[in-house]
This record gives sequence, structure tokens and C-alpha cells, in this order.
Amino acid sequence: MKEFIEYIVKHLVDKPEGVMVEEKAPAENKIVFTLKVAQEDVGKVIGKQGKTAQAIRTLLTAIAAKEGKRAILEILD
Repeated sequence: MKEFIEYIVKHLVDKPEGVMVEEKAPAENKIVFTLKVAQEDVGKVIGKQGKTAQAIRTLLTAIAAKEGKRAILEILD
């Protein structure tokens, strides 16, 4: 799942080398992903009215559900 997020986000931003994804598992069936991108790329990842971020979260939820887990994506600015 981490690789999936990196792949999608790196194709959205102008500075793909600035993309960092951290993975934490606070519970057995829960995974929290923290996404960091360059300051000027935050808007590209979030999108208009948060639509791009919501689409990424929807896809991530579908992937996690196949594994019986719950995934949360946090985007840091």
C-alpha cells in the first residue's frame, strides 16, 4: 500500500523526490500513512475542494479492505 501511494503521488507532483510516506500500525487491523510532499506540491495532492486527496483515500480504502484492514491517509503541509 505504501508503494501504491508513492506511485500515485509522485506522478501528481512537480518534485517527486520530495515525496515521503511513513507507515504506522497503531492497531492490528489499522494502518496510518503519513504523506509529506514539497510545500508547493501540497495543493496538487489535495486538489480542488479535496477531490484528489479523497480519490486517493478511496482507492487506498479498497486496497486495505482486500487485506481486511483499515487504512488512513494523513497529508502534512
